[in-house]
Amino acid sequence: MKIREMTYVALFAAVMGGLGLVPPIMLSFTPVPITLQTLGVLLAGGVLGARLGGLSQVIFLLIVAAGMPLLSGGRGGLGVFVGPSAGYLFAYPITAFCVGYMLSRFKTLSLKHILLTNLTIGMFLLYLFGIPAQAFIMDLPIVDVVKVSLVYLPGDTMKAILASIIVYRLRKHPFFARQSKGLAA
Repeated sequence: MKIREMTYVALFAAVMGGLGLVPPIMLSFTPVPITLQTLGVLLAGGVLGARLGGLSQVIFLLIVAAGMPLLSGGRGGLGVFVGPSAGYLFAYPITAFCVGYMLSRFKTLSLKHILLTNLTIGMFLLYLFGIPAQAFIMDLPIVDVVKVSLVYLPGDTMKAILASIIVYRLRKHPFFARQSKGLAA
């Protein structure tokens, strides 16, 4: 791994930590908060690509597991990986990897491609891991958790749109294009 790649991975792990400083929005009917960190997952996959985007999320989760309170609300340690939002956390590296991989498949990358990928692959994978894990940990029927999780859709859609715009602009910017030749593949 090159120094530049290690720097980008560390940078996006730090971006995730920075997004964790924004206080979560707690809802009275579910223990899973609304956070900005899903935005960071989509950014990591879109900007760094599959391998480095997924790796940045693994590094972030390892730092959290070591006890750093980098999750929104100042949470950290091994306990977060057995709580109601554990499935969402485990989905971070997988989602970043898959988003980066899908974006690398397009010959020309437009805002439409990025947005479509974030709205379908990105959000789908987060929910695919998060909802069943929450249902299992809370001992609830999965249908009930799906219904409650509908409240996250508007915010996650806004985060996917914002991430798509940022990724599109970063990939178009001459500095980034010059510095990351082959990085997002």
